[in-house]
Amino acid sequence: MFAKLLSNFRTTFLLSIVLAGVMILAFGQVSGGFGELFWQAVLRWVHVVAGILWIGLLYYFNFVQIRVMPSIPAELKPAIGKHIAPEALFWFRWSALVTVLAGLGVMLARGHAYSAEVLSFGLAQGLTEDQKGFTLMGIGIWLAIIMFLNVWGIIWPNQKRALGIVVVDDAAKAKAARIAMLGSRTNLLLSLPMLTSMAMYQTLFG
Repeated sequence: MFAKLLSNFRTTFLLSIVLAGVMILAFGQVSGGFGELFWQAVLRWVHVVAGILWIGLLYYFNFVQIRVMPSIPAELKPAIGKHIAPEALFWFRWSALVTVLAGLGVMLARGHAYSAEVLSFGLAQGLTEDQKGFTLMGIGIWLAIIMFLNVWGIIWPNQKRALGIVVVDDAAKAKAARIAMLGSRTNLLLSLPMLTSMAMYQTLFG
């Protein structure tokens, strides 16, 4: 019975969401209610889950697919280009959108003053010693926004040409594949500084 459930991706994932929902409600009750702080925590949960999917797929593309593709026999490459890559790119681009929107939601839920400080790198009220944490958090947020714009503005449009979703000639397809690869590598480059900002700020400044 349990093995049959786990054999179905959709059922497994929906059950995981249900179990997470139970945990979220339990946190609401234990923490004293479902006020603003609770909904900020829910937004943070969405931000983290979507972010794991987004960055996980970014790492899949760079650690696995891009590196291994040259060694795959030519007759097998269409299976990746027509089936695996489009599916992965679907989750990749939409998880990027959800990650950024939920992250901005968390920021705004903490108040306009906090948002202004983070987005201005701590300069909104003058860069005093106690504002420098905002500088580091702001770097992370702006890196994430740049990465998101890169996904939708460079990587995805060029991947559509490279994968044949948008029909172009062979020269344009090869050029698009290289641009998409460089865009993906750019996000790989920015990912660890961005994650460092997010993780270190939350631990040290809260």
